[in-house]
Amino acid sequence: MPLTMVEQGKKVRLVSVDGGHDMQSRLAAMGLVPGAEIEVLGNSSRGPFLIAVKGSRLMIGRGMAHKILVA
Repeated sequence: MPLTMVEQGKKVRLVSVDGGHDMQSRLAAMGLVPGAEIEVLGNSSRGPFLIAVKGSRLMIGRGMAHKILVA
């Protein structure tokens, strides 16, 4: 399922990224690689997405979050 479907406070694992090479490289540089545990810190219906990955807090756009597939 896309990351945008995960409720605030839940933890999930990144399965894949449905994006091009540039997007995958950018996310990998932030620690978002397959198998990484992601905690959703903020998921309001509007605005950016706030997540925690490997001890860092990241803010990503909703479009990008929708292309991150998790389980």
